Amino acid sequence: MAKSPSQADITSQTDRYFVKTREAVGHFGDKNVTYAIFMRRPVCYAPRLMIEWLQSIAAERGTEFKIESRLQEGDWVGAGEPLLFISGPFYHLVDLETLYLQRLGAACVAAYNAYTMCVTLPNVGFMAMDARHCAGQEMAEMMAYAASVGSESAKRDSEAIGFIGNSNDATASYFGNPGGLGTMPHAFIGYAGSTLRAAEMYREVFPDEGLTVLIDYFGQEIQDALEVCRAFPDLAAKGELRVRLDTHGGRYVEGLDMAASYAVLEKHKPRAVRHYRSETELKWLVGTGVSAAALFHLRDSLDEAGFDKVKIIASSGFGPDKCKIMASAGAPIDMIGTGSFLPDVWAETYATADIIAYNGEIRVKTGREFLLRNGFGEASAKKNA
Repeated sequence: MAKSPSQADITSQTDRYFVKTREAVGHFGDKNVTYAIFMRRPVCYAPRLMIEWLQSIAAERGTEFKIESRLQEGDWVGAGEPLLFISGPFYHLVDLETLYLQRLGAACVAAYNAYTMCVTLPNVGFMAMDARHCAGQEMAEMMAYAASVGSESAKRDSEAIGFIGNSNDATASYFGNPGGLGTMPHAFIGYAGSTLRAAEMYREVFPDEGLTVLIDYFGQEIQDALEVCRAFPDLAAKGELRVRLDTHGGRYVEGLDMAASYAVLEKHKPRAVRHYRSETELKWLVGTGVSAAALFHLRDSLDEAGFDKVKIIASSGFGPDKCKIMASAGAPIDMIGTGSFLPDVWAETYATADIIAYNGEIRVKTGREFLLRNGFGEASAKKNA
């Protein structure tokens, strides 16, 4: 968990009107207040980082905040439904709103996305590769935590495999691992000069690990995948060899074009192409890059060469919508590497806090009365006074 900020940091980072309100409350006298926290869209409840942060600030200030979660971590929450209530001295809470909301909204949306992906493809393992897309380590921790929350919820609801790990050591503990997962980036294949040589070099340095090899660097996905399989027949036979397809959207996988992609999909899932609703969804089925047709094509090529135990890892834009298309097509995927559970529309991540009681007396901004109909009434107000 990130180190708690100093009071000077809080003062400089929070909205100015909260700082001025704290000074005014200190002058005229404190009141005990209760905040209701909610979001304007359905989310998966992921409050731990926010709650831990608030508790650490309360300890530093020598006060106590009463935090009542209405839900369990990972629960599904509807739009406008209070997530939790926070009660305590107005003087000590008012300047924290900006900062604790930052630690809640985006995590809840990312957890929702991760949950959706995992339940959509319950037989596929996921690896979180979001760190490179985050704006610093604090966000990276928040997103890894969110993925783990969505994953655990999906495991409970659908017995999904879910997220088995992530790509760096710093946040691996959220997935129950001592370190991050991964083999090699494209840059290492360029350094080695060939896909096979990169695999050989990796195996020499890390002989006790399973082998995952990127196969799209030279645009020879099928040729390079088979060459690596033939070089490591024992690993292939034991299911310890994995090939990762990450072909960019500017070209087709080796051996495919539009017509061939339609033919592959017609062979394996003839009804899938009749279900698309947009050009983007059609591209995910039969277009360039990592499409359903490309995955079937790779699986066929491996199986026909006798490498049916070699696993396929897919990456490149696997968010909730692409996962739904892959599920509808029954695409042969063993694992997905993705950072696309990060919120796509940032405006949807905004959490809101409204005070609903002062010293036990119900008082809420006009238009937010719905917060009182969702688990908080006169009795709760008096209890928290």
